[in-house]
Amino acid sequence: MKNITIIGAGIGGLTTAIALKQKGFKVKIFDQTDNIKKVGAGILLANNAMQIYEKLGLRKIIEQKGNIISTLNVTTPYLKVLSNVDLNHYEKKYKVKNVAISRSDLHEILMNELHDVEINLGHKLQSITTLETGYQLLFANQQSHLAKTIIGADGIHSTVRSYLFPEYEIRNAKQTCWRGMANVQLPEKFKHELNEAWGQSQRFGFTHVSSDTVYWFALKSTSSNQNAYQIDQLEQYFNNYHPIIQTILKSTPKNKIHTAEIMDLKPTQQWFKDQICLIGDAAHATTPNLGQGACQAIEDAYIISKCLEKHEPEIAFKEFQTTRISKVHQIVNTSWSVGKIAHLSNPFLVFLRNQVMRAMPSSQSQKQTESIFKLQQI
Repeated sequence: MKNITIIGAGIGGLTTAIALKQKGFKVKIFDQTDNIKKVGAGILLANNAMQIYEKLGLRKIIEQKGNIISTLNVTTPYLKVLSNVDLNHYEKKYKVKNVAISRSDLHEILMNELHDVEINLGHKLQSITTLETGYQLLFANQQSHLAKTIIGADGIHSTVRSYLFPEYEIRNAKQTCWRGMANVQLPEKFKHELNEAWGQSQRFGFTHVSSDTVYWFALKSTSSNQNAYQIDQLEQYFNNYHPIIQTILKSTPKNKIHTAEIMDLKPTQQWFKDQICLIGDAAHATTPNLGQGACQAIEDAYIISKCLEKHEPEIAFKEFQTTRISKVHQIVNTSWSVGKIAHLSNPFLVFLRNQVMRAMPSSQSQKQTESIFKLQQI
């Protein structure tokens, strides 16, 4: 039985552990958090991610815990549709649906699948030392672990990546993001939609993750000489948006709102070295504008397990990188561009953007969506 050490117990790390476990690997997971907290945020598991979870036998329980999303809309601040993607075509084609679910529910589903796997919490990785027989991992709690093969799934600020490739560049998109969950029931029209309202230098998105819970996210452009935005002013920032958006914000406890700066990883050509490989945000962190950050980590998980099933690690990691890198880079670059377009500040350019989006043929958005949802063969 081959042993694999995974650094990181996020969605990518846990999904990788499940995929490897099902192929007969012995997996150990290490994560810096002391306990798995219930994160007050949601996630859209797009068609491509759900195809993977179908292969792993988790589709039905995820659908039961979440909410089916069949329409993606980009709108004006007053929720007038600028661009629309009907997902029914892809549901029929790939035999899976797109699901909005709370991250805590998804995390619980994944953890339950790993009830017999060693998961070591409170282990913040400090250093990796190369030995003749593998690697010695040293953690902040003074514990150590000898590893033969390592998968780094430890996020955009990856310690594993810093050891392998310290020159990698994190890019700041100069956008502040807030995320929250509101206990509110929206009109039936919104039940199976994800709507993202684009304004001037800011936007607001929302979707049901259950019958009475709405996950929302808000973004606003920042500049280096600007004071930090205040959570208690969120309603004021979006006071010219549709009343439904005001209702969502008023229904969210302020102490449950999460704030973050939007960043990505400048695309690079190397994700592995010897017996260590990066996946997910550690390898190719993307801005959230296509909703594909976690989805691409989930794709990574399945592909890397297939590669390791066939080959020794170094060959497997090379095949994994060759298979995945082109699609991932396209998503990272497209998402970065979409973020810039969504946050135009000039009113005339905003007007032009909206006119172009209204006039854009649906075939163009379908083509982009198809390129994202189609899985790579291995």
